Amino acid sequence: MKSISITGLVLLAVSVLLFYLTTDFTAEKITLSHMMGVMAGIGIGLIIGGMTGYISKGSAIKAEEKRREFKRLQQEKEELEKKAAEIVKKQEEIERENKQENPQI
Repeated sequence: MKSISITGLVLLAVSVLLFYLTTDFTAEKITLSHMMGVMAGIGIGLIIGGMTGYISKGSAIKAEEKRREFKRLQQEKEELEKKAAEIVKKQEEIERENKQENPQI
């Protein structure tokens, strides 16, 4: 993303330099002024595209991290629920054994 922005800045600088070095503008054929306009447009497009790509990449990375964290938390929750169910089963088994051994209680 940074290289695209740097390329855009270089093209923009070259077009500005050529604009200030030339003074005669004619529209009869494709001349240097047309090339300056094209380079300036490409340069500005690359700069904006580079910044947009950089921002969207950062947003995508953050969203992916959130998804991973959510999945991890879901797995931890499932594991804790399984452990809790196992503990409840063990307690019920112990209570049954105690009732069978001591029916008076």
